[in-house]
Amino acid sequence: MEYRQLGGSGFMVPALSLGTGTFGGGGALFKHWGDTDVQEATRIVDICLESGLTMFDSADVYSGGLAEEILGKAIAGRRDQVIISTKASFRTGEGPNDVGASRHYLIRAVEASLRRLGTETIDLFQLHGYDALTPVEEVLQTLDDLIRAGKIRYVGASNFSGWHLMKALMTADRYGLPRYVAHQAYYSLIGRDYESELMPLAIDQKVSAVVWSPLGWGRLTGKLRRGAPPPAVSRLPETAYMGPPVDDEYLYRVVDAIDRIAGETGKSVSQIALNWLLQRPSVATVIIGARNEDQLRENLGAIGWNLTADQVKQLDEASAVTPAYPDSHQRGFAERNPPPV
Repeated sequence: MEYRQLGGSGFMVPALSLGTGTFGGGGALFKHWGDTDVQEATRIVDICLESGLTMFDSADVYSGGLAEEILGKAIAGRRDQVIISTKASFRTGEGPNDVGASRHYLIRAVEASLRRLGTETIDLFQLHGYDALTPVEEVLQTLDDLIRAGKIRYVGASNFSGWHLMKALMTADRYGLPRYVAHQAYYSLIGRDYESELMPLAIDQKVSAVVWSPLGWGRLTGKLRRGAPPPAVSRLPETAYMGPPVDDEYLYRVVDAIDRIAGETGKSVSQIALNWLLQRPSVATVIIGARNEDQLRENLGAIGWNLTADQVKQLDEASAVTPAYPDSHQRGFAERNPPPV
């Protein structure tokens, strides 16, 4: 397993991480993702550690906290072998303070996650979304207090806009508070919006991408192809609304290109889609999901090899979209303002 530097820190993380959204299966949304119990989660963790995948990502809202509980039990007795990342700020209760990034909420959220995970420290703690009501200074000061208390080690954000992230970084620099070293963001061959503002910012400010949903909400697993009926069993109809819409013709154009490369490499659709991401600038780790051992081993096959430059070019061209303003305008000034990719 390749290890990569996380942002501007000295912390190293594996190129692939395991997401625990499939653990527990609690609630209307997560029951469609998976219902992995403690026994199966322990087996999945075993396989991950054997492959060198040591980072496990969760969140307090995954199955109402059950995912963190299951992860904690699955890693019991081997905490020193794993990297734990989790997230908070989404609503977890009915009260007016059961949401956001206030000092009140964040301290409670971190302490609750620590209890569920059965650990004293979270290696990477990320804000799950941007809270416009809480001053950035309050957020960062709280995170600094939690770091000084030994409850978290590194901090990151998730699903921020470019200006959200830059404002936080400037505030951190101004007051000597912790900088976000990671930004957990959606990025895939059929979802390249990350490249417009967030990737240049990430490169310039040394904030690594922790990529979620790298297979485009299950569209790049090889189950969807031009002219073929949709799979009989799929979580896509129940969960796709959470991600950006994808035009069918655009999807099939990308899958057609992947299929051509699959014929050249002997790799699967999902392995090629993941390997493409692993070669993108600013990407530190790509979060893979797995309902079972077979899916896990399939995704682990994305490492240990690389697409050729020509194959990357084919995928780039097939998945290219017209950029939005101002990125579209800036492409005309590439002499002094070159795009990152």
